[in-house]
Amino acid sequence: MNGFRSVSCVALGGNLPFGEMNPSMTLVSAVERLANRGVMIRAVSRFFATPCFPAGAGPDFVNAVILIESKFPAEGLLNQLHAVENDFRRERRDRWGARTVDLDLLFVGQNVAPDVKSHQVWRDLPLEMQQKNAPDQLILPHPRMQDRAFVLVPMMDLCPDWRHPVLDATVREMAADLPEADREAVRPL
Repeated sequence: MNGFRSVSCVALGGNLPFGEMNPSMTLVSAVERLANRGVMIRAVSRFFATPCFPAGAGPDFVNAVILIESKFPAEGLLNQLHAVENDFRRERRDRWGARTVDLDLLFVGQNVAPDVKSHQVWRDLPLEMQQKNAPDQLILPHPRMQDRAFVLVPMMDLCPDWRHPVLDATVREMAADLPEADREAVRPL
């Protein structure tokens, strides 16, 4: 046994430069920093250009996903992601605002945290409430991954057959359920 836990998936995104680095370079550097923090990088998706959300909030994003393994429990892994964000001076002033880097834990194996009911509350939160409220605990799988082409399209590169443990749908099925225009707006770089 190598001591590593189940495979996890992390979404990467950014739309602001960090010093001399453009967002693509920042994401590459963020992956390297995670590897230096004891996270085993198993696979990296292609990088994609994605329209900023909400429209007009800043430049377009660069998005990708990585499959990883780590010895950290889910909360510890989230702390490692936040530490890397801090390395790139990620500021959390505006929800969904422009940023140098954003690292979101999408799933840890088939774990549901803290429970199915909490997951449903955050998954079903109306958009206007999503902009104002953030959970005070880790919700797994990410409660809105199924709504986001900028997450699902890169996931199609690495784990199209991963099955959501609450929604009982694969990445391929969730992506197919999105409007075609949303999927087409996520363009490979």
